[in-house]
Amino acid sequence: MKKVAVVVREGAKPLDVGIPAQVFTTRASMPYEVQVCGIEPGLIPGGDGLSYSVDKGLEALDDADLVFLPGTRHPDREPPPEKLLDALVRAHERGVRLAAISTGAFALAATGLLDGKRATTHWHYAQIFAAQFPRVNVDESVLFVDEGFVLTSAGAASGIDLCLHILRADLGMAAANHAARRLVAAPYRSGGQGQFVRRSVPETYGERLASTREWALHRLHEPLTIQTLAAHARVSERTLSRRFTEETGYTPMRWVMRARLDLARELLERTELGIDAIATQVGLGTAVNLRLHFRRVLGTTPSEYRRTFTRGE
Repeated sequence: MKKVAVVVREGAKPLDVGIPAQVFTTRASMPYEVQVCGIEPGLIPGGDGLSYSVDKGLEALDDADLVFLPGTRHPDREPPPEKLLDALVRAHERGVRLAAISTGAFALAATGLLDGKRATTHWHYAQIFAAQFPRVNVDESVLFVDEGFVLTSAGAASGIDLCLHILRADLGMAAANHAARRLVAAPYRSGGQGQFVRRSVPETYGERLASTREWALHRLHEPLTIQTLAAHARVSERTLSRRFTEETGYTPMRWVMRARLDLARELLERTELGIDAIATQVGLGTAVNLRLHFRRVLGTTPSEYRRTFTRGE
């Protein structure tokens, strides 16, 4: 069992606390144990009219494998206590992953552990965050950033994307997709996807691209090009490319490749199909082609991936 600590501070935002607590809650399919803690045990007044009663203080971080820092109200005016910063640094030195949701990035940045690294936070606070922590490379346009042992996400809902990203790394595509279905959430949104669409997009236009992506997901075994995607969406290739990037964080063909690799990952985890058969089913043609893209995007081979994420092996 991996231990997950969610650190609640005064003014903690309910969704920021609830998302990791729910995603990683102990169940048969999830080898995690969640402990919600505070700076000290006791009653903690939260944000938006809620309070939290916690049994443990920062000692919960001593044996944690993953620590979440939920956002708080007025993060720029309420610096985190030194006790928390010290505990986070000690945890980081032990190799613990530290993940900040929304304005929880302010507390993480106060440790100095984000210096020289990319990070994000809620777009409303991004400029304040950048001014307060000039050594951090702030990217206000993305949903989440993974810098290895320090991770940050944008507004509350993007905390789901960050949690599913961690699950994919820990347990594989099948487990992450199962969790997404349980949450009724999108199974995969790129960390590079925009926090919000910058232009006013007519509703019918957005629906058209969403339906095109759904259409493509059922045809990954077929040749898919920008031309075929644009024809389905009934827009120009240039317009498709621009809107696709705004809505997904990927160019159309990069999105198709990631979708094919994600399907390949799930087939590797859930079936005994050979590499050639999987390559054909996901539209990559040959095992050589699948291995090439697997190595380039995921840094491993299909066989190594299957050994890592197949239960009982």
